[in-house]
Amino acid sequence: MAEFSGRVALVTGASSGIGRATAEKLSAEGAAVALVARREKELSEVAARIAARGGRAEVVAADLSLEAECDLAVRETVARFGGLDVLVNAAGIIGGGSIETTSPVDFDHMMNVNLRSLFLLTRAATPHLVAGKGAVVNVSSVTGTRAFPGLLAYCVSKAAVDQFTRCVALELAPKGVRVNAVNPGVVVTNLHRAGGMDEAAYAKFLERCRETHPLGRAGQPEEVADLILFLASPRAAWITGGCFPVDGGRAETCAR
Repeated sequence: MAEFSGRVALVTGASSGIGRATAEKLSAEGAAVALVARREKELSEVAARIAARGGRAEVVAADLSLEAECDLAVRETVARFGGLDVLVNAAGIIGGGSIETTSPVDFDHMMNVNLRSLFLLTRAATPHLVAGKGAVVNVSSVTGTRAFPGLLAYCVSKAAVDQFTRCVALELAPKGVRVNAVNPGVVVTNLHRAGGMDEAAYAKFLERCRETHPLGRAGQPEEVADLILFLASPRAAWITGGCFPVDGGRAETCAR
């Protein structure tokens, strides 16, 4: 029997990158998956791929910077599938800026998408997760544990995700719900390009990862998704409140 048979998962950021890889792997392991992101066309393509492999996925288009749409995403998931067992908060944005150049508007937007949406989704999902003794996995970053110049708002948002993970893990542990986070290094996704990096700069950035990551390369979304699935699975039944690096050794290096 597949590991997640009979389980329902909600995955944010499911239109691309780590979110998409996680949704597809959860489906392959038997989960019914709610695919949540803003881009409905891309979500529909993911749903079609899952359906072609015999899985079940539903598209829930939502702007997670808005409270009402976070609540809607959970409500729609439960209405369509009859419950919710696994919440994967993989949606996020990145943007540059220092203390001198980051505007209050940009700072607030980063916090709304990368942190506040996790709070809203997890709060809305908690009654259902408690009912099914479920699990939450948050996608943080190596920048949650290490400081990098020129990424002020992003680093702060991810450090807050780590602390949010630990706090909620303690609060929900007595109710049988586990909460963990993964802290990726650079992963080959659309994140940086969506954050404003052009193709030439992105190619140089990935090449630089050969030096900045001790294992000599950037990661792939599927490598992070594998860890997410483990943390959401019964195999991790005695693990909660953890923030786990999956970063090619990046967090162990000095600035370079």
